[in-house]
Amino acid sequence: MTDTAPRPTLEAVAERAGVSRATVSRVVNGAQGVRDALAERVRRAVEELGYVPNQAARSLVTRRHDAVAVVAAEPETRVFADPYFAQQLRGISKELTAHDSQLVLLLTEGREDHARVGRYLAGGHVDGALVFSLHLDDPLPGLVRGAGLPTVFGGRPGWDDGRDDVVYVDSDNRGGARDAVRHLVGLGRTRVAHITGPLDQTSAVDRLAGFHDVRPDADAGLVAGGDFTSGGGERAMRELLDRRPDLDAVFAANDLTAAGALRVLRERGRRVPDDVAVVGFDDMLPVAEETDPPLTTVRQDIEGMGRLMARLLLRGLERDAGPGRDAGAPAEAPSGTILPTTLVRRASA
Repeated sequence: MTDTAPRPTLEAVAERAGVSRATVSRVVNGAQGVRDALAERVRRAVEELGYVPNQAARSLVTRRHDAVAVVAAEPETRVFADPYFAQQLRGISKELTAHDSQLVLLLTEGREDHARVGRYLAGGHVDGALVFSLHLDDPLPGLVRGAGLPTVFGGRPGWDDGRDDVVYVDSDNRGGARDAVRHLVGLGRTRVAHITGPLDQTSAVDRLAGFHDVRPDADAGLVAGGDFTSGGGERAMRELLDRRPDLDAVFAANDLTAAGALRVLRERGRRVPDDVAVVGFDDMLPVAEETDPPLTTVRQDIEGMGRLMARLLLRGLERDAGPGRDAGAPAEAPSGTILPTTLVRRASA
């Protein structure tokens, strides 16, 4: 067995720096009122001894935990398999790491998990929450409100609880969809189909609305429901071809859906883009570049969305709450931020 050296204590730092324990505590916890020369001696002693503050004790002083809950309203099989979530989590993680804050990932496999997540959020373990991939009937917004945590949502809110202070970050889903369909129409395609995402999510609703903005009189047979997965794209593409074998273009609600649609088109002997042009949404690499042919798609900055969500939350946490401010929203944060999208042209359309 290897002997482990005892961890340096606050008292040891105070003795090394020649100051009181209270002075060390103030410096370590970022409190004001310590002269620069004394603070520098404390910091030097901390470095020399390798002192690590006790997080629990520090939280009692600062009322901060340096941890943020990231809540994805999806099962783990979806979150860990879909590159969209990987990109968004990467953006969130980068921003939190840069501010020395920990990411605590919470997933909801089913309704029974909501009570567990609600208890954790209300238990004083984290400073705030980032919540994304919500569905329209999801109880998570109410649970977060009940916990009193500053929160930023990923995606346009789809609920109406009579409040206008919800802070969120989203992409221009409707505008991006319009660009995709206009591109297909500009290629001379006249029978443009759409495979939707799950219509209990606002991103899918907005992309369907963008499709109808350009094709207001589209035949109902040219719209099929998907679920943002490649398997859903395959099922919807088969349904569309069975109903409308004469279709000549497809706008898929995301890149995974488009990848599934491309496989079915190849199975059915349809050449892309000669017979059927295909456009996706997200520009998720490597998905969009590794389809056959490479996918024309609408690019949204998924990682940037994650970073901005975290930045807005942290910025609010750094400000004083002020008397009477609702703890459910970061201080002085904009209610909604919509990031632009860009059409990226590749070989599929």
